[in-house]
Amino acid sequence: MFTRLVNIGDCKSLACHPASTPWQLSPEELELAGVTEDMVRLSVGIEHVDDLIDDLDQALEAA
Repeated sequence: MFTRLVNIGDCKSLACHPASTPWQLSPEELELAGVTEDMVRLSVGIEHVDDLIDDLDQALEAA
């Protein structure tokens, strides 16, 4: 369900790693913004909630 990419204006669920996006900020700017290396940003789309929860559960179990 979740796709690892950065996209704007879509209705699907996305996951991204803010600390390593193409417009990466300096370490100081990341710290000021509260962005850590272990942070994952989820953008939830219009998929069924049970499918999203199942997808996140299996991803976390595999991590």
